[in-house]
Amino acid sequence: MVTFGDAEQEKRIEFLKKREEEELAQVLSRKYGVEYVDLSLIAINTDALRLLPEARAKEVEAVIFGMVGKKLSLAVRAPENPKVKALVQEFTERGYIITVFMCSQESLKRGWARYADLSYATESKAGVFEISNEEIEKLLAEVKNIGDISTLIKDAVEMKRAYRITRILEVILAGGLSTSASDVHFEPEEAEVKLRYRLDGVLVDVLSLDHETYRLVLSRMKLLSGMKLNITGEAQDGRFSIKVKGDEIELRTSVLPGNYGETVVLRILNPKSIAVPLQELGFEPKLLERLQKEIARPNGMILTTGPTGSGKTTTLYAFLRQVNNPGTKIITIEDPIEYHLPIVQTQVEKNYSFAEGLRSALRADPDIIMVGEIRDTEVATTAINAALTGHLVFSTLHTNNAAGTFPRLIDLGVSEKVLSSAINVAMAQRLVRKLCQTCKVKRTATEAEQKLITTVLASVVDTTLLPQETHELYDAKPEGCEVCGGRGYKGRVGIFEAIFMDSSIEEMLRNKPSEREIAQAAKPQGIPTMQQDGVLKILKGITSLDELTRVIDLEAR
Repeated sequence: MVTFGDAEQEKRIEFLKKREEEELAQVLSRKYGVEYVDLSLIAINTDALRLLPEARAKEVEAVIFGMVGKKLSLAVRAPENPKVKALVQEFTERGYIITVFMCSQESLKRGWARYADLSYATESKAGVFEISNEEIEKLLAEVKNIGDISTLIKDAVEMKRAYRITRILEVILAGGLSTSASDVHFEPEEAEVKLRYRLDGVLVDVLSLDHETYRLVLSRMKLLSGMKLNITGEAQDGRFSIKVKGDEIELRTSVLPGNYGETVVLRILNPKSIAVPLQELGFEPKLLERLQKEIARPNGMILTTGPTGSGKTTTLYAFLRQVNNPGTKIITIEDPIEYHLPIVQTQVEKNYSFAEGLRSALRADPDIIMVGEIRDTEVATTAINAALTGHLVFSTLHTNNAAGTFPRLIDLGVSEKVLSSAINVAMAQRLVRKLCQTCKVKRTATEAEQKLITTVLASVVDTTLLPQETHELYDAKPEGCEVCGGRGYKGRVGIFEAIFMDSSIEEMLRNKPSEREIAQAAKPQGIPTMQQDGVLKILKGITSLDELTRVIDLEAR
């Protein structure tokens, strides 16, 4: 009879044996020049597993555990085994790209144990994380708010089968789509891993996962995204796609090392979210009319500025759709290409910078060029020259406001003498959440709020834009309603300002003016500032004062 102490001792010996075996596999992997993998620490892709029958896998002492497109991850006990080499050759001839990993015998047994789960898992097309139409429709019908997503994920976590990881990812992604989340954040903390969605620009807590479940979900995401599983101390980026009702939605994966594990951000690039018509972006009608005249011109530069996440890309894509026609050649240089349009789109790579891309694009005889971002002197100078030589150029710049565009370009080395000839309009923008039109609550402004509104609107030049009533405001209903998913807000809208090139701005540029001087010279144009545009949207019941002050400083004018 084994005593308790003996049982503990045996368990300890067994643990040491396994650890020794893993360490030996790591040492041998370096000897053979292949990567090492521990299959007990990752989620195995069932679609990959299907490619190699169980009997053959055991005969060769191998298991295919990962698949992204035609790239396969193969774990083996002995890389030099002739049977392994024959297997690699066979899959290579079938058009697959094989990465061989070395693992222990114990790892292989864990991999083979997954064959028992194949009858429970559904097969998907290679390279795409596929959610069936029935499944996504069922999930979308079930998900009304964040609470529903949390409940479904908790149910999936409690499933004992190995395919629960796929189910958890399905629910997380379906929840992201149903709530129109732009990003999904996994943030490891000491005791748990926080899952959050970015909804209309604001992070919202969904639930917390245990570290064990998160480790498996992370491995699955890494495999899907084409990342290296054995690297945990470096940043990695990848991508994969999901199919929903025939539409392919791309997800960008960014992994960063942290104190309590790797943190992950999944960016959901839903083509429907970028397909916003120019008329629905939030431009005041008179400003929209002037912008449409500018984007119809054959040459010059239109710049939009603002911080990351302020909707600049959406605005530029709306411009491109407006000017795209069969007789026009459009080329874009982006980093990265976020949404695909039926035009020539190129992406910045290691040996293909914005400057190189812009020079190459100019040799391809375009009518319109979009440069994702002006970051340095070379790109700024080349883009300005393109605008001067018969091309219409769209681009973005990082400044706080429209007036800051001109000093920024001068700082980048662009001659102030050519700015007036090249730039048609400089814009600045931010995004604010829209009040849910079903449950928003009307109230009277407080004395302090009324004073602030009056001060901001006092300098509006075009008085026809001012409403008669400035005492009534709207707030978000704290508990929200079913339409807005309990958030009080639904969707976002832009607040804008713009400075058009005219004789007074042209005259001012000769003396390298400050932002304040340019803003003063632009006042007679009658375009409201972002602060004024935001306050006008408050008075129209589009957004709330709380939301506007979250995004922009109303005291700074």
